[in-house]
Amino acid sequence: MNSRINNLQAWMSEQQLDAMLITSPKHVYYLTGFATDPHERFLGLLIPRGEEPLMLVPALDYEAAHAASSVQSIHTHDDTDNPYEILRKLIPGNVKSLGVEKEHLSVSKYETLIGVIGAGSYVDIGLPLREMRAIKSPEEAERMRRAVRLVEDALRAGIAKVKPGVTEIEIVAELEYQMKKLGAQGPSFDTMVLAGAKSALPHGHPDGTIIREGELLLFDLGVYSDGYASDITRTFAVGDISDDAKRIYDTVLNGNLRAIEAIRPGVTFGSLDRAARETIASAGYGPQFNHRLGHGLGMDIHEYPSIHGNNEDLLREGMIFTVEPGVYVPGVGGVRIEDDVLVIASGVEVLTTFPKTLTVIG
Repeated sequence: MNSRINNLQAWMSEQQLDAMLITSPKHVYYLTGFATDPHERFLGLLIPRGEEPLMLVPALDYEAAHAASSVQSIHTHDDTDNPYEILRKLIPGNVKSLGVEKEHLSVSKYETLIGVIGAGSYVDIGLPLREMRAIKSPEEAERMRRAVRLVEDALRAGIAKVKPGVTEIEIVAELEYQMKKLGAQGPSFDTMVLAGAKSALPHGHPDGTIIREGELLLFDLGVYSDGYASDITRTFAVGDISDDAKRIYDTVLNGNLRAIEAIRPGVTFGSLDRAARETIASAGYGPQFNHRLGHGLGMDIHEYPSIHGNNEDLLREGMIFTVEPGVYVPGVGGVRIEDDVLVIASGVEVLTTFPKTLTVIG
């Protein structure tokens, strides 16, 4: 068994938990090395306490699972089978308490599971999985560096296509083409390119809006590479922009830098948010910074931790998250500057390297 499964086995012993059932494909991959999207079919990793784990996979995934998984005992089900009945035969008969991923299981699947397994209690195992994933291994950090390099290369190629008269959606298409061409698995979320007044919409949607000279242009994009995500936002000037827009940009950049300067093991996430927020508020834009400072990043584009002013959890070495302050002024435009950062013993490694000084494009 690998070290991650060993860690879960130790937690199970502490909690007197008889077995765990992992059903999230990302967690199956995280714990075994086998990656798949089972669609509507059942996928499960069963970890009995003190015993070897086993997997139940769709029959069409057997060969891939056998080749990639660290788990030796692999069982399958056909499309005509009831996978829960097969699971019932595989699970040890003395299971009185079963750990499940309550955030992943739908109510329907949960009810089916408890109807078949019949354990006395069902315990949420989200916390130990969250804690494990929060600290990235050196290998995970390197995968994320590659994801950052890929998205930054795609961004460089995309901004080269910007000129007045081109639409937001045309640039989105170019960016996503470049992602695939450069070797990414694909976007880690819906690519965002917002021009002019639309840049003041934190969750705006690209469309046929024309990019015009004298406006701000905001890019928010990321990719998956080897199962891990990157996430970067940069805002540009298309030609000469107003003094108000320049002031917004400088304010956001100062907030971004101030938060990054404060990163080190042992400080709270709330202190990072407050560092950026106080900097932005002192310039008069406090109400226009209307979201948290950032979020955890890894196999999911949004994962623990949430970096907001009330989060008093402590930073630990190996954590990776985003720092993305923004200011959004209706009628003028918005600026967001987002970096991916890794907490290291001496402070911080900023994984994103794309320049942050205001750049004129087009």
